[in-house]
Amino acid sequence: MAQPIPLEIPPRNPRAELRSRLEQAPEEHAEAVLAAYEVLQQLHERGVLEIMRGALAASDEILEKVVDNAKTPEAIRAIRNLLFWRQILGSIEPEWFKGIFQAIPEGIAEATAEREKPIRLFGLLRRLTSKDSLRGLAAAIDFLQAFGRHLQTAETPLPRTQ
Repeated sequence: MAQPIPLEIPPRNPRAELRSRLEQAPEEHAEAVLAAYEVLQQLHERGVLEIMRGALAASDEILEKVVDNAKTPEAIRAIRNLLFWRQILGSIEPEWFKGIFQAIPEGIAEATAEREKPIRLFGLLRRLTSKDSLRGLAAAIDFLQAFGRHLQTAETPLPRTQ
């Protein structure tokens, strides 16, 4: 009959394994350890570690002040507005913004450029009837109509200031 093979696994000593890894670490990771020391030294020289130490010591006070400020009606409105704008900006195609922001410096440059002749009413009307001007006016009118429609359907009117 076959004899069972005895299997004796020595007990695992996690501390000895950690000690062994720690002893080998400086040799294996010498470059990384030196780089970390350099970073620590630069943080110390610039006072970042002191700031972090102070922030940790005052963390409860800082947290209390942040919470107190975040509970104000103004802060709540600001957070709501930021969330709203994130949603709005996320729905706008980047190409549309690109067109708007490229037009701003170009329009300012044209408006502030020195002209040989004075600006006349009929010259402005001629420019106003150009294809690009009419497209811009149509976009502005579309925006104003949508804005007015949403002003009319606003649930809570803004308080009037006198």
